[in-house]
Amino acid sequence: MARRGTLRIYLGAAPGVGKTYAMLSEAHRRAERGTDIVVGFVETHDRPRTEALLRGLETVPRRPPPGAGRGEMDTEAVLRRAPAVACVDELAHSNAPGSRHDKRWRDIDTLLDAGIDVISTVNIQHLESLADVVAAITGVRQRETVPDAVVRRADQIELVDMTPEALRRRMAHGNIYAPDKVDAALSHYFRPGNLTALRELALLWTADRVDAYLQRYRTEQGIRSTWYARERIVVALTGGPEGSTLIRRAARMAAKSSGGEILAVHVSRADRLTAVSPRELASQRTLVEQLGGTFHHVIGDDISSALLDFARGVNANQIVLGSSRRKTWQYAFGPGVGASVARDSGPDLDVHIVTHAEVARGRGLPNARGARLGRSRTVAGWLIGLAGPPLLTVLLAAPPRPLAEFASDVLLFLSVTVLAALVGGFYPGLVSAALATLLLDYFFTEPLREWGVGSGHDVITVVIFFAIALAVASVVDMSAQRTQQAARLRAESETLTVLAGSVLRGEDTLRALLGRARETFGMDCAALLERDHDGGRWRCVGSVSAIADNPRPLLRPQDADVDVPVGEHTMLVLSGRVLPAEDRRVLSAFAAQAATILDRQRLLTEAARAHKLAEGNRIRTALLAAVSHDLRTPLAAIKASVSSLRSDDVEWSPQDRAGLLESIEDGADRLDQLVGNLLDMSRLHTGTVRPLIRRTGLDEVVLRALAGVPVDVVDLDVPESLPWVAADPGLLERSVANIVENAVKYRPPDTRVLVRGSALGNQVELRVVDRGPGVPDADKGRIFEPFQRHGDIPRGNGVGLGLAVARGFTEAMGGTLDAEDTPGGGMTMVLTLPTDIPAPAAAGAGAPAERESEQGEQGGAHAPGTRGR
Repeated sequence: MARRGTLRIYLGAAPGVGKTYAMLSEAHRRAERGTDIVVGFVETHDRPRTEALLRGLETVPRRPPPGAGRGEMDTEAVLRRAPAVACVDELAHSNAPGSRHDKRWRDIDTLLDAGIDVISTVNIQHLESLADVVAAITGVRQRETVPDAVVRRADQIELVDMTPEALRRRMAHGNIYAPDKVDAALSHYFRPGNLTALRELALLWTADRVDAYLQRYRTEQGIRSTWYARERIVVALTGGPEGSTLIRRAARMAAKSSGGEILAVHVSRADRLTAVSPRELASQRTLVEQLGGTFHHVIGDDISSALLDFARGVNANQIVLGSSRRKTWQYAFGPGVGASVARDSGPDLDVHIVTHAEVARGRGLPNARGARLGRSRTVAGWLIGLAGPPLLTVLLAAPPRPLAEFASDVLLFLSVTVLAALVGGFYPGLVSAALATLLLDYFFTEPLREWGVGSGHDVITVVIFFAIALAVASVVDMSAQRTQQAARLRAESETLTVLAGSVLRGEDTLRALLGRARETFGMDCAALLERDHDGGRWRCVGSVSAIADNPRPLLRPQDADVDVPVGEHTMLVLSGRVLPAEDRRVLSAFAAQAATILDRQRLLTEAARAHKLAEGNRIRTALLAAVSHDLRTPLAAIKASVSSLRSDDVEWSPQDRAGLLESIEDGADRLDQLVGNLLDMSRLHTGTVRPLIRRTGLDEVVLRALAGVPVDVVDLDVPESLPWVAADPGLLERSVANIVENAVKYRPPDTRVLVRGSALGNQVELRVVDRGPGVPDADKGRIFEPFQRHGDIPRGNGVGLGLAVARGFTEAMGGTLDAEDTPGGGMTMVLTLPTDIPAPAAAGAGAPAERESEQGEQGGAHAPGTRGR
């Protein structure tokens, strides 16, 4: 198999930080070392210093563009050239129609498959997972994004960072944008707060990737010791009321160390199931998540060992525990978890013992909540049962020995037997009772040093002794079994309580459910597999692994250690160890929940499909209503005027004839407008709008759109110096015409409509401002729906499609159309368009942008519409 190339990415916090400059500098360094390197594609944005770095580097000519533009990377030419390394700028870029791939990262994948190493660049705002966050911060939604997985697969990621102040200075000096765009950029996208937030996103994302690389390396190398690469604080929770104090203390410690991480963990030893207090731990889990930490369940027979294993497994360097709640006398049963953790932590873990209000208030007898007696108690019971009676015999049989003390001897032997049963259970007590009976018979009953009891009274005493010892041992053993069963059932019920609580909290994703199942049962991987209905191969619906980038995912039930059927064709599988039969009962609850989630997802899909069908029926019903009324009105006027002109009974004057002809023309215009909007809306809903995106002058399109509007009611402020927009001229003209004529319709008689254009970063805004009655905030979304009109509007004022068509066309071109309140009263329509050529997918309705739409071919035909109010 041919070697796959390596990918190196320069990740930028914001535009202009120097990603391309860093990439080209690296290209020069490699070229000086004799590496065969070429420039596949670089966008300099007319920056002199970046253009200067291109000198001396071999550049593969670009593929000629189909229309206006600078062209795209010629992937075939780079493959024919077959260099060792290729520099390809702008990883998230969307290629123009006709390219080999729709996205540049797919072109890069092709080069990597051919064995060519690639150096590329991308900004943090172009990562798919951060698109919503960036839009909320900057107010600008990115049209071009790249899946996070593509960037994560990179062999090297280097962050190109710059302080907001330095970046704004670069902007002010004209090193990033042209002078006419600097002021708008500094006051909008490049505000200090925006840049600071973007920088933090870039730093955190890069830190997470570094952490993932580190965890994978430590796992591959089998490293268990702690490396102080990042502050990780593990908080040990017992389910007691002191947990909130420990969490807040850990949060303060994390705040002092920049980037510190909190991991709250509850260790359960209830026979491998997580024992969770529904009240205390639920509130503590919420508190941890509010403070930015994570909550984990860990299973282990020894709490201190399990806690240390978890801390070392996540590469933590600090552990926070609470001071013991046990009373002084309870330390006789052991040193406690805090002391054990501090003793065994070693030099790589700092252990913090935090005092709290519950110190020394008691927490019950040891092992009262345990699931079994434990190995140490069993061993101790056998030692007492086997060694106790002989030792007691040596003490009591020493001369002189009066026979009158036989009753006391029996009680002493009974005490040893009861102690053996209490500590070790039934069998140590039984052995101790039998051994004590034999010793009593041989050493303490007449005849001495002989087997057999001479006195009937002594016989009764020995028999009663053995029966009491046996009964005590049986009671202790039964109590231990009942305790084990109760602990087991309690753990199961509380685990199911947590599972139900996760549903109530809205954790209804498969990933969350699988992650909880993996943690609850201490497994390495959990997955949900689904089989084709024809009994074919299995496919993985969802998977969660304890190891990042798990090289061995579960793809078949045969690969798993545990499998539980979910339905006829679905199975929940886990790997890591074989579960006992009693654990499978609770695992079945997780499987049932997985089935519920799958059914819910399918129901949501069906509901969305049904909603779409219902919406189509609603549109058709409204269309019939519109045709039955709104179209008949102008037809009636036309017919009446034509009938009057053809009448021989009336002699029409030239003025009357002209009036009737004007009425016919007005009716025909209204019919043309209504039919045009109905056809446009129909094409939008059927997905047949196919814009031809090209560089378009907004000022020219606006002038054509205003051709049918009286010039004395509109103030126009659209400078010719605005950047070109990426749009279909015909669709844009129709949208602007509908918006402006709608504003004119609702303006007060003595006011004018303002149409203003401005540049904002890599976008251009067109604002249409009127002083009309406005629309309440609750109805701003409804005015863009088809056949919606706000207020008491006469039926003859249209069918309510103007703004619906305008928004549909705008979104088909990759732009946005929103409504805002005009300061002082009125409505402002904001139309935003990008300044670059978007991807073919942005052409709208999922259709390829291969040819110009009918609107574009019409060269500026437009139809006035209504705002829908």
